[in-house]
Amino acid sequence: MPIAFCPLRSGSSGNSLFVSAGGANLLLDAGLSGKTVEEALRAAGGDPSQLCGILVSHEHSDHIKGVGVLSRRYDLPVYATEKTWLAMESKPGMQNIALKNRRVFSANESFYIHDLAVTPFSIPHDAADPVGFALETGGRKLCVATDLGHIAKGWMEAVSGADLLLLEANHDPEMLFTSERYTSALKSRIYGSRGHLSNDDCGKALVRLAETGVRNVILGHLSQETNNPELAFDTVCRTLSDNGIKPQADMRVDLAWRDHLGGYYEIG
Repeated sequence: MPIAFCPLRSGSSGNSLFVSAGGANLLLDAGLSGKTVEEALRAAGGDPSQLCGILVSHEHSDHIKGVGVLSRRYDLPVYATEKTWLAMESKPGMQNIALKNRRVFSANESFYIHDLAVTPFSIPHDAADPVGFALETGGRKLCVATDLGHIAKGWMEAVSGADLLLLEANHDPEMLFTSERYTSALKSRIYGSRGHLSNDDCGKALVRLAETGVRNVILGHLSQETNNPELAFDTVCRTLSDNGIKPQADMRVDLAWRDHLGGYYEIG
């Protein structure tokens, strides 16, 4: 059974991804208005009434803004770690999620939704208990890893060998540090070890992941202020080329978009 995947939105202004696999139709995060997520999902060929849950990576608003309204509107289970639930409870729209729809998982412990194996893995980010996700069914593996402060052994091992990987390429360091809109504190947070992964580090991570068999990658969570799609793509592809990996031949590189629907992918 194939895994179908579509980034509805991916960027610093909001994130929501759609996965259909193993008999499960899921959202990974819903960091935009409920209406925006619904419209994007329908544009991707999905049906909000056919969803069976929302997986939450962490409590920041660009990942949970629409979670509460979608859970209430469609009676959807919401899956998050215990610490993330505690951090979300004070966020707008999260207080009225039905108790029966509050599901708790633990980082680095796998569970099933229908025939889809879900493995949430710990990531280095400044949130209560942030995770990425590895989703597996029928011998195929889809991974999502964003909001990564640095290249770390744990999450690198978790996404190794993925058939399809959405990986963060958040910012260009020069654009970050010359930004007139960001404060010094915000710049330090983004560039810090629990902030976000730069284009350069994304490329370095992919060089190492190529050795594990990763051949298809989508660059995601690009910053609106300190990055642009062309720069992210070119930086990553140049890093791959400099290390003997031919972009689009040895490794297919694509982009997820901050303000419109991404591509539709099937693996398996």
